[in-house]
Amino acid sequence: MSSPSLPEGDWIRGISIKRPWTTAILTGAKTIENRPQPWSWRGWVVLHAGQQTDRPALRLPLVARTIRGRQLVTGAVVGVARITGCHQDPDGAPLCSPWAHMGACHLELADVQELPMPVTARGQLGPWKPTSDLLGQVFQELPGFRPGPAPEVRSRRWSRA
Repeated sequence: MSSPSLPEGDWIRGISIKRPWTTAILTGAKTIENRPQPWSWRGWVVLHAGQQTDRPALRLPLVARTIRGRQLVTGAVVGVARITGCHQDPDGAPLCSPWAHMGACHLELADVQELPMPVTARGQLGPWKPTSDLLGQVFQELPGFRPGPAPEVRSRRWSRA
């Protein structure tokens, strides 16, 4: 099996997310990711299931229903997604999603694709740049992946490794 031809340059980032939130994203139900600060990156990210578990979240009915019967992987890239926007709901307004946290910035996720086999990897706090070796392993698991045009990088902080 050969890897698809991937774009050159600065087109993808990594995002580490505690479980069970990563699993909820992979089901397609959770289409936003809550973050304390806005992100300017728009484009593809590898979804890294971090080592930590948000234990109180496991008791939430919405989470329990969504992840029922699914494996909670840790310490691995488990999928890819596209960040299409980032917003914060206005004070007093209804939340944009049942998954949204009040006061958080909501990364809008689309085109989520789960890897057939997780790829063991170390994540990082904040956005991170995956190595070419890691990307090779990830996209070997997704031979039909076609990233489309490269996103516009809107912030200098994203251009650093």
